[in-house]
Formats: sequence, C-alpha cells, structure tokens
Amino acid sequence: MSTPGTSGSQAAGASEDATGALVEALPHEAANVDGWERDDAEPMSVDSGAALAEVVAADASPAPRAEGVKGIQSSLQSLELKANVAAQEDPQEVEDEVEETKRHLNVVFIGHVDAGKSTAGGQILFLSGQVDDRTIQKYEKEAKDKSRESWYMAYIMDTNEEERVKGKTVEVGRAHFETEHTRFTILDAPGHKSYVPNMISGASQADIGVLVISARKGEFETGYERGGQTREHVLLAKTLGVAKLVVVINKMDEPTVKWSKERYDEIETKMVPFLKSSGYNVKTDVQFLPISGLVGTNMKTKIDKSICSWWDGPCLFEVLDCIEVPLHDPKGPVRMPIIDKYKDMGTVVMGKIESGTIREGDSLMVMPNKSHVKVIGLSLDEGKVRRAGPAENVRVKLSGVEEEDVMAGFVLSSTANPVGTVTEFNTQLKILELLDNAIFTAGYKAVLHIHSVVEECEIVELIEEIDMKKKKADPKKKSKRKPLFVKNGAVVVCRIQVNNLICVENFSDFPQLGRFTLRTEGKTVAVGKVVEVPPAGSPTF
Repeated sequence: MSTPGTSGSQAAGASEDATGALVEALPHEAANVDGWERDDAEPMSVDSGAALAEVVAADASPAPRAEGVKGIQSSLQSLELKANVAAQEDPQEVEDEVEETKRHLNVVFIGHVDAGKSTAGGQILFLSGQVDDRTIQKYEKEAKDKSRESWYMAYIMDTNEEERVKGKTVEVGRAHFETEHTRFTILDAPGHKSYVPNMISGASQADIGVLVISARKGEFETGYERGGQTREHVLLAKTLGVAKLVVVINKMDEPTVKWSKERYDEIETKMVPFLKSSGYNVKTDVQFLPISGLVGTNMKTKIDKSICSWWDGPCLFEVLDCIEVPLHDPKGPVRMPIIDKYKDMGTVVMGKIESGTIREGDSLMVMPNKSHVKVIGLSLDEGKVRRAGPAENVRVKLSGVEEEDVMAGFVLSSTANPVGTVTEFNTQLKILELLDNAIFTAGYKAVLHIHSVVEECEIVELIEEIDMKKKKADPKKKSKRKPLFVKNGAVVVCRIQVNNLICVENFSDFPQLGRFTLRTEGKTVAVGKVVEVPPAGSPTF
C-alpha cells in the first residue's frame, strides 16, 4: 500500500502502523475476496490515504486502550473493504448494463462448396469495420499471387494455409460483428461433404442460419441436385435447431446472371418446396434476398435501383437485425455442452450456454464424470466478464479439474439439477436415406451426433413404426407388434445404445440436448429426437 505522500505527519505514521496491524489481523478469506488475490487491487490513492489518516488522527487518543485500537482496526477494515468493493463493482454494474442493451445471436453460414460462404462472411466483417483496408490489400495481393483474385475476401474467414491454397473451408471459422441492436458471432461452416461433421458442430451452436446459394449457371444446380450439399445442410440445420433461415442468393453480379430477376425467381421457386419438406415454415421462418458477397452489394446498405431495379426488399444487415428467435431461460439450470478445451493457468472450456446463467465464483459440475468445479474466470471473445447468459459463446476457466479429464461432448451443468448421463435412450427417428442395400433393423450401427458429442451407436430395438397419416387420426392407438425393419422415409421409435456414458436430455425438456443425427460412411441417414431417458441416476432402462 502506498504511503500518503510526503506530509510525513505523525497521523500518517499512525495510519501506517494501524493498517499494517489490520492487514495481519485480516483473515485469509477476507484478503482473498471472491477467490481472487488482492494484489490486483489498485494501490490506495493519496486522497484515500489522507482520509484514512484523518480518521486515525481523529480517533487516536494519547494513550489508546486496546478496545480503541480494535475500533480503529474495524473502521479501517470496513473503509478499505468498501473502497475495494466499490472499485471492483462499479465498472461491473456499468458493464452489465451495457451487456444487456444488445442481444447476442449466433449465425451459421451454410451451403454447397464454392457458393461463397466465406467471402460473404469476410465482406460482412469488412463492412462492419472489423477489418481494415491494409489487411484487405494484403489479402488481395496474396490471392493474386496464388492466381485466385476473387478469393481475397474469403481469406478473412479462412485463416489457415490449407484452406487458402485449396479455397475450401475445413474448420468452422469464428468472428464477431455488431449491428444497431444485435451482437453477432459468425460461424463459417465448411461446405465440402468430407467436412460435414465440422459443419454439424458449427450448426449445433447457431440460432439462425444463412443459406448461401450461388446464382451462377450450373452452380446452383450442382449444389441442389442429389448428392449436393445444399439439401443436406438445410436438413441438418433444421435438425440441429436452427429456427430461422435467411436464404441469400449470391453471385448476382456474375456475367451469366447480371442481376436477372428470372434467375432469382427460378431459384426461389425450386427452393421453397424443399424448404417446406425440411420442416421450415416458408412464410414465417425463411427470408430470401439477392446479394453479391464479393463486392458487398445489398449487404450493409440497400441495393441501388440503377444496379437492380426490381428488388424492393431489405438488405442483409436489416434482415439479421430484425430477426426474432425463441428466447432461452436465463434462470433455468445451467447447461453448456463443451466443444473444446485448453490449458491456460487452469483448465479453460469453450461452448455455448444453452440454459441458465454462469457467474464468476459459481460451483458447477462437469458431466458425465461428475467433477465438481469452480468458475474462476469467464470471457466472451471481446474480453473478460463477470457473468454470461443463454446463447452466449463463452470461455470458462475452471479450477478442480485437469484439462486431460475434460472431453468435447461433456456438459457443464448445475450441481442442484445436473444433466442426465446415459448409455441408452429411446428416440423418434426419421429415416432419410439409407446406404444402398442397407436395412434399418436391430443391430444397425451408425455414428451419433448429439450437441457436441460424436459417438458410435447401435440400434438395439425397434419399438414401433409411426404411420404419420394414421397418427393424426388416432394418436392413442398403438401398433400391436414391433416392426422387424423399416425403409427410407419411415418414422420409427427405437432404442439406441452407446458404449460410453453421454449427456442427453428429453427433447421436450432441453431441445438442444435432445436432437441428433445419425451418419454412416459420410452420409446423414436419419435425424431424430430423444423421447425417453432412463430414470434419474440409472444409465440404462
């Protein structure tokens, strides 16, 4: 603690002695407020030191009795603690107020390979001022050297060398930007079919999706037809809980398109029936708009009538800013599926909070291995915070668990109401497309993707096949016998078993922890939801 300047008065000396005694007398818990060492507190200023000296001078009698000293110490202690608490809390209250003024949304960019997802994402960051002109010039030169002049915007999102050389996104890129009312995290998902598992991990964190479609002749058709990624991505997005979709028809400035209304209408007409069949309500959940990701037309500002006379709708930023998404419960039990972890003066886990609020100092549990942990630090990508609510992508620093004991797929949950851990559960499955000659029956093996878990699984029992037509007529009447097998397009209730304990919840309780996909040999064969889990405390039925 700094001495109160050069006054050198006896009062100041008394202040120092009494304060020294006070620090020794302070119990360790008080000196270590909220688990943070006090050496990060600012040194006491001259003014507060002088004020302290005055208090001591006023209270000090020529021969103070023991009670007097105690009185001085307690008043000093309360003064000092108040000063520290004020120093720690005030900026935080302001910070919380700022935090709550803007909502936060996760946007995933999906679509066929080469539709222009990374370029559109890069352009958004450039237009919202997240990237400066010098960086863009550097990327332009780099792309030119690789004879790929039109790729320079994608370099903002595709940061590693492999992605830049091939021009294909591999990992899910992350970035942040803000509009007037909303803070966004962009998740740039890979479009290539080899990297669909990475796309699944990106989409499972998203609230809204931007489906990028290339208007260039031949490119839309390739992406949309059988085997193209446009269809698979839309289905996966719906399954993974992306409630709203913005369909941007990109490359409208291309010489084969030239902002043609006919081409735009043709793509919209083909997409609408497919989006309906995937489960989207086209009137309320889907919005179409034309853009050019490379030059940024109709993204931040509305398109000029001289370029495109027929478009009267909003631009991309306006659509994203006004989009309504279902709210999560900030007071519910904590649920945060872990997508990644690393060591940094402790164990740091990353993920999206699906329910509840995490605060510094909270005691939580890492499931399924039941490790009791304490939150010693929280940061959003912009910096440290004291608390974070639902839909935020956070990094949480934990004490009480080693980094090697945490895996992607584990869930950070509240101790009072921990997430269920099971090795089997009942599901309602929709079979999309089985591989050639495959029969969906007991014994069928696949890879299960549920929130951030990727686990091999086996169908151990088919319980009943649901006839969607008859179901509407009489939902109570159950089929008399269990089916032996089912074909493409069937909806079936079945029991799935995995080898290791995993964290799942009933879809009706926590949709994000209860919806999943089954994949085999690089193809999505079924999508489903968890309808029943074993009783609490038991991993099996």
